Amino acid sequence: MKIKKKGFEKIVSYFLGTTITSLAFIVTAFSVNSACIYIMHQPKLPESAKKMRKF
Repeated sequence: MKIKKKGFEKIVSYFLGTTITSLAFIVTAFSVNSACIYIMHQPKLPESAKKMRKF
């Protein structure tokens, strides 16, 4: 079975793009809804990330 190189690259780039985007969204949602457990530092969140808060 022959796989066209351009078609395979397109499929892989689509898969990686959607996977990385989903992972970034999940990590952002998790970090918005949690507080820092350390005493010293909690970085400020951007305004666009604050819209994802659940409480």
